[in-house]
Amino acid sequence: MRRPVRGPESVRWTLADKVGRALSEAAAEPTGLADERILRVEARMAHAKPLAWLRTQSSSPRTYWSGRDGDFEVAAVGIADLVEGDGIPDSASLRKRFATTLAASDRRARYYGGIRFDPGTEPDEDWKTFGGYRFVLPRFEMLVEDGVSKLVCNLVLPWDAHRADEILEEIEDLSFEDYSPGVLPKPVSRTDSPGWPGWKRNIERALAAFDEEKLGKVVFARRADFGFEDDLDPVLLAENLEDATPGCFHFYLEPEDGTAFVGASPERLFRREGREVRSEAVAGTRPRGDSEVADAELGEQLLGSAKDLSEHSYVRDSIGETLGNLCETLEIEERLSEMKLARGRHLVSRARGTLREGVTDWDVLEALHPTPAVGGHPKEEALEEIRTSEPFDRGWYAGPVGWVSADAAEFAVGIRSGLVNGRTLRLFSGAGIVAGSVPEEEWAEIEQKIGDFTRIFGAEPGHVTS
Repeated sequence: MRRPVRGPESVRWTLADKVGRALSEAAAEPTGLADERILRVEARMAHAKPLAWLRTQSSSPRTYWSGRDGDFEVAAVGIADLVEGDGIPDSASLRKRFATTLAASDRRARYYGGIRFDPGTEPDEDWKTFGGYRFVLPRFEMLVEDGVSKLVCNLVLPWDAHRADEILEEIEDLSFEDYSPGVLPKPVSRTDSPGWPGWKRNIERALAAFDEEKLGKVVFARRADFGFEDDLDPVLLAENLEDATPGCFHFYLEPEDGTAFVGASPERLFRREGREVRSEAVAGTRPRGDSEVADAELGEQLLGSAKDLSEHSYVRDSIGETLGNLCETLEIEERLSEMKLARGRHLVSRARGTLREGVTDWDVLEALHPTPAVGGHPKEEALEEIRTSEPFDRGWYAGPVGWVSADAAEFAVGIRSGLVNGRTLRLFSGAGIVAGSVPEEEWAEIEQKIGDFTRIFGAEPGHVTS
């Protein structure tokens, strides 16, 4: 029997009715049934645009995720459960916490969130609300999967069993206002950190360390701060970014009103389905050409570049070694290929394996992050160089961002991203530095990478100014 597809107002009352009945049944359960579990209550609805819906919601936190492969997209508000902490995540504690909650739960329940790039360092004021790690089971989700749109309410039992009035009121407060597109403002100021002199010094110091064989590769980032006359709407920014960057993971994490981490990452850290795990080495960059001939030439340049091949090999070898220690079997593509994006291209090697029995998502995260694609090689020496050289806190930039459930998980690398805070947008991007790197070329590479954002505001990437 085909289930009815409901409009926005009727789906609200359908969901409220289902939630009310579920909580009534839960409240009547014997008190001995106290194991924590997640119950998902769903109401199917007419075709929806999750980001447009998210923009009309006033509740915090707000979250958005869309998979690179187009498998699903979800906008979410509120908190049914929250797992967070400062400092370095304890993989053993996270393993126990999620195993306890998810094992007896609806298998479709997902926690969304991420981890700081360098959780061992103290966050600055901009990043404090994000913490060292933060994973949210949303109270409400607008989900589009396999062409089907749903409004979902997540209940954590037995704790929510006696909170029916509060949760039903939250459903009533959900907004289904008509969507108005809106126009992004133009920035009125820009400041780079580091500026050109500091950037050049950092790379020259790294090149000296390569000569002394103290380092093989280090990934330096820059932060470009754009100022606006009025507060920037971060969801509107996310909408425009998604339209401009097909073929990417798109994410939006807003722990509190007015502060949001927004990005369009081309790079998967890993995806797990059951015990099968997939990852990829992504390093080496060129732009796309403005004609078919020019585009083909740029592709050939990338595939034949000794510098880019060297940069890529550090990432490929590291991922192979790391996953090899966690997997029963592992295969890595022997032939390098290109990852083509709307405005850029990268060298990519894909890996697929079967995790050993007992290996969890947290074990994989702890082992893989940071890959040499965002940190460097050797790992600890590169991280120390980054801490010494970069005059800003990366926060969640280049950290793992994604979701985890009982049966599957997926994390992207949080690159091509920015932090919105009131009237300021801080854009982050990095470049892999190896022997043979040229400061001017690496500066230009970062400008090309943040171009996905700057073009949204009608500005072309900048150039070196000494």
